[in-house]
Amino acid sequence: MLFTMAWRNIWRNKRRTFITLASVAFAVFFAAFMQSIQKGAWDHMLDNVVNFYFGYAQVQKAGYWEEQSLDEALMWTPELEQKILETEGVQQVAPRLESFALAAGADLTTGVLVVGVSPEAENQLTTLADRVVEGHYWPAQAQGALVATGVMERLGLGLQDTIILLSQGYHGVNAAGKYPITGVLKFGSPDLNKRMVYLPRQEAEQFFGAEGMATTLALDIDHKEQVPGIIQQLDSSLDTSQFAILGWEQMIPDLVDAKELDAAGNNLVLIVLYLIISFGIFGTILMMTRERSYEFGVLTGIGMHRWQLGLTVWLEIILLGFLGTIVGICLSLPLVYYLKLNPIDLSVMGEEAVQTYEKFGMEPILPALLDPAIFLWQAVIVFSITTILALYPWWKISQLQPIAAMREG
Repeated sequence: MLFTMAWRNIWRNKRRTFITLASVAFAVFFAAFMQSIQKGAWDHMLDNVVNFYFGYAQVQKAGYWEEQSLDEALMWTPELEQKILETEGVQQVAPRLESFALAAGADLTTGVLVVGVSPEAENQLTTLADRVVEGHYWPAQAQGALVATGVMERLGLGLQDTIILLSQGYHGVNAAGKYPITGVLKFGSPDLNKRMVYLPRQEAEQFFGAEGMATTLALDIDHKEQVPGIIQQLDSSLDTSQFAILGWEQMIPDLVDAKELDAAGNNLVLIVLYLIISFGIFGTILMMTRERSYEFGVLTGIGMHRWQLGLTVWLEIILLGFLGTIVGICLSLPLVYYLKLNPIDLSVMGEEAVQTYEKFGMEPILPALLDPAIFLWQAVIVFSITTILALYPWWKISQLQPIAAMREG
């Protein structure tokens, strides 16, 4: 009965109803949109930097991460591989032998990161073959080098040209080699484009003089949420005096700090938005309470209980909050879905904007994240604000003097 009265009361003054609905809908729409863009941009960057190279977890020789030296490589054995693969959640292990080298073309040189990989395992982990924009990925009998576009441009090289690599190998041996370029890679991260050279692991072992060794073992994990559990299992099964197990948050702390700082700034903006919207909704409720003082006075005067009247008005505002939340979600969903498929391209803002994003290893695009949790939480927050504000008319009715209220009306 009270619910029916509340529903009918909503539509007695359509103008007031639509103003309140618009306030709530705008809050949900804007908050959900902001969260989707912010989370989408960071997820995209994590995919670029973490999933396309680091992996969400790695096994290394203890002390390698601090030194980053080839001399701290570990011996890659079938027994170690089997022990890691027995860990629940680990799908594949991609061994890498990596170190810095000087790459030379016809006239120029540049510093690069040479990474020796197992073609099949690396492709399963990072989908490296999908990054080949010219030439081809390695066949089973891999030969030659895969070189990133930035290195190619810097050295003025083309497909089938020869790249010369000079470095210091395992325990100080001289490392020199020349390799035909069989494929050109393009990464989402500009930083990776400027420094990556891939060799088949056997060729990298010969180049660095490190037969059967690996500097890192990148783990193929389905979801990053599994990382803490997998690290805990590996800490138990491996000798931690010889091996270190690192999660992606330990390997790139700067990225984690930047993400948390950005999230804090975004939350501050959302709090200001909620305050503005709260005042807007409260203004509408205040106006409605004032306009209906005569009606409240009459209803209480003819015998309607104050709690029944207060509950009816509270239900009216709750219904408005619920409808506004639904409208806000319906408005934001198509836009977020469109921006997920067609990210905002920031390169139109000029070269300076592109360079700024490159400093953080990001592509200058802002994709949206279509995550139901974002819409649900924004709806819950805005709906909760509306629910709390709806207590004001109830309190006002509890203090109501029927005669005075009818005179005011």
